Amino acid sequence: MPHITYIESDGTTHRVEADAGRSLMQIAVEHAIPGILGDCGGACSCATCHAYVDTAWISRLPPRSESEAFMLEGVADLRENSRLCCQIRVQPDLDGMIVRLPAEQG
Repeated sequence: MPHITYIESDGTTHRVEADAGRSLMQIAVEHAIPGILGDCGGACSCATCHAYVDTAWISRLPPRSESEAFMLEGVADLRENSRLCCQIRVQPDLDGMIVRLPAEQG
């Protein structure tokens, strides 16, 4: 089972087991990770699951969709590695992925 590490803006770390096929947002909500709300339930219609994927993992992910890019335009601190956690499905090859959470969602 893959493991994902979520790091809050204050440095608090949460390493959790993740079922393959579930989104990073679903996994964070199920494990009560602070800063990931998922208000839209994963429909890519809000940005309450915005996070920064560690740059070592970006190349393993599909590119942002148009919908995701549009929603990310409204976040406070958009970065090259900004992603919506609802749009990333965990696969076995993502074991060890690191996801950092923005301060404004803390």
